[in-house]
Amino acid sequence: MNNFIRSLILVFGMVPAGHALADSTLISSMETLQWEMVAPGVWRTQIGDEQWGALDFASPPRESALTELGPAEFPFDKARCRGDVGPSRTHFRLPIEDTERLYGMGLEFRGANRRGQVYHLKVDHYGGVKGYTHAPVPFYVSSAGYGVLLNTARRPTIHAGISNRKDSKLPPRVDRTTGKGWQARPTSDAVEGSVYGTGLELFVFGGSSPLEAVQRYNLFCGGGVLPPHWGLGFVHRMHTKSSDQDVLKEVAEFEKYDFPLDVLGLEPGWQSAAYPCTFDWDPGRFPDPQGFLDKLAKNGVRVNLWENPFVHPDSTMYEAIRPYTGSHTVWLGEVPDYSLPEARQVMMNHHNKNHLDLGVSGYKFDEVDGFDVWLWPDHATFPSGHDGAQIRQLYGLMLQKLLMDQFRSVNKRTYGLVRGSNAGASSHGFVIYSDYYDHKGYVTALTNCSMAGVLWTPEIRSARSSEEWLRRFQSVAFSPMLQLNAWASGTKPWSFPEVTDQVREVVQLRMRLLPYLYSAFADYQQQGIPPFRAMVLEAGFDGSGTTTGGELDDVENPYAEIQRLEKTDQYMMGPSILVAPAFTGERNKEVVLPNGDWYDFYTGKFVGNGGTISVETQLDRIPLFVKDGGIIPMMPAVNNLATLGTKIPLEVRHYGKQAGTFSLYDDDGETFDYENGEFSVTELRVQKLANGLSGEQGPTIGDWQSRYGAVTWKFMTE
Repeated sequence: MNNFIRSLILVFGMVPAGHALADSTLISSMETLQWEMVAPGVWRTQIGDEQWGALDFASPPRESALTELGPAEFPFDKARCRGDVGPSRTHFRLPIEDTERLYGMGLEFRGANRRGQVYHLKVDHYGGVKGYTHAPVPFYVSSAGYGVLLNTARRPTIHAGISNRKDSKLPPRVDRTTGKGWQARPTSDAVEGSVYGTGLELFVFGGSSPLEAVQRYNLFCGGGVLPPHWGLGFVHRMHTKSSDQDVLKEVAEFEKYDFPLDVLGLEPGWQSAAYPCTFDWDPGRFPDPQGFLDKLAKNGVRVNLWENPFVHPDSTMYEAIRPYTGSHTVWLGEVPDYSLPEARQVMMNHHNKNHLDLGVSGYKFDEVDGFDVWLWPDHATFPSGHDGAQIRQLYGLMLQKLLMDQFRSVNKRTYGLVRGSNAGASSHGFVIYSDYYDHKGYVTALTNCSMAGVLWTPEIRSARSSEEWLRRFQSVAFSPMLQLNAWASGTKPWSFPEVTDQVREVVQLRMRLLPYLYSAFADYQQQGIPPFRAMVLEAGFDGSGTTTGGELDDVENPYAEIQRLEKTDQYMMGPSILVAPAFTGERNKEVVLPNGDWYDFYTGKFVGNGGTISVETQLDRIPLFVKDGGIIPMMPAVNNLATLGTKIPLEVRHYGKQAGTFSLYDDDGETFDYENGEFSVTELRVQKLANGLSGEQGPTIGDWQSRYGAVTWKFMTE
């Protein structure tokens, strides 16, 4: 039924001849979606009018990498893909098989499988409602090996295989009183979703596995971010009231305690006023910003500045930005419309002059999510014509894009923090953080972010015991950003003296693993493989219930392997390391191993093959495991990455009994010159010989002179 006929029925109650009113309630009344391939394995369709969306703030697709990934089949019966524009909402319907499980939907602190739930995806200061989150990314991944993205600035509602149309394939009806297996939320044969307005753009990403679908999504959004070297070191955020002298004293304390330090974060007090912000240095606390930054630079320490985006009338950019602000204030500060190029230019002129030109290396963008009670209302108006709900949904993404473009224009990489994001953010140099502070939820968030194209840090702020302090440090040391956020607590890494040595050791272990981790981020940038990823993306199963290395644990349930790997308290880091953080009071850790042999990281001893193991936890060690054939390059621990220099010696560890290879990546760690071929990739490989295993370096590819020097091979498994 077309829109004209529908409007006659709705407005005048007229039913034209040959059209029954009931027809509008049937699936057949919806339009069959028409798909076009826009990249290898990527298809697009438009329902209704073209609309503004998150991908407007993504980087261009990495076309060559998508081509190298190869073709993929369209995952659905196209005749079953439907969509329509209703009186107030645009909606779609995509088929799903009975055995499929769904993952993704952005940053979530609970669980992995999304099937059987309804998600209202809204950027929010963690409201506890499904989909109310800092990063409501409308992208879901199927266990069948495909992904679906809704490219929109609206707030989608997604019924993840739970909404049953009357003429669809319905599950068996069960009498609740007398029968067994009655479902309060009967499963359906489709995923349905909708947004307010008259248009919606959909993308489908094909693949042979869930990981391949995630790779295509990330590559279509520009690939993953490659942080600067210093961004993967230790980040310490100062108390909000700190002055320049307080900061310099703290740097000296890090040297006294022999503790790594690469980035110092300045919180609201660096500004002359905050909440709202002036974005200008406070003349009392920081009378000489240039001299202050120069002193830190001599110690190899970078500076990251906290901001929220709301402009104080005393700001030196206030008059210039005011013509491009919205109708409502936040904390009495004006809200720039950064969808406008004029507003972006004002901000960058100010930030270049007062921050970047002085040596500031990055930013932390706060309060771009917020509860409804403190941000602008949905009915707020903005000069661009977008409404308040749209601007809010994409505001964090806009700021990320704005700053990335600016740093790129001066050929300097950045790595910062943001408290709100959306689809298309994978290539932007920002990590999400939160006021939420449950340790287990933090680790779950890390795993779920791998299926949303965003990064997450389980930052440390405080602890109730020395054990919790150390356990939190262990988790954050194996995350995209190693950060202690002492903005309110004033804590230091040595605040719990009884575990200071153990804290130092795990941070040093992170530093030693940087050749491995930096190479994993290169895989993210070039191939779209998340450097930290959920177990359901690991190649222990093929997504259809058939394992790749052995029999299923439960032959009665062909999906036992998928269910078994839906663990959210463990994850993969890089190609070979399985991380299983221990939590306070946890004396035994249950770890699920994908198929294949796995070995203890610290000892090289065999721990299991494709089963569930129980590990007796040790206070001074985070449980780490390496797959058979895994190669782990490690460098000496340093307290500041700027001191590395060249000819860095490597200890290259090999685990297990199988041959293996590792692509060791290197570049200058500072600029975007790698995009023009200024990088190197050296193949490290272990071969099986008649008398045992042998390691060697293959040829180096690329125009960059690698900083790595002599290699010492260490075979961890007897």
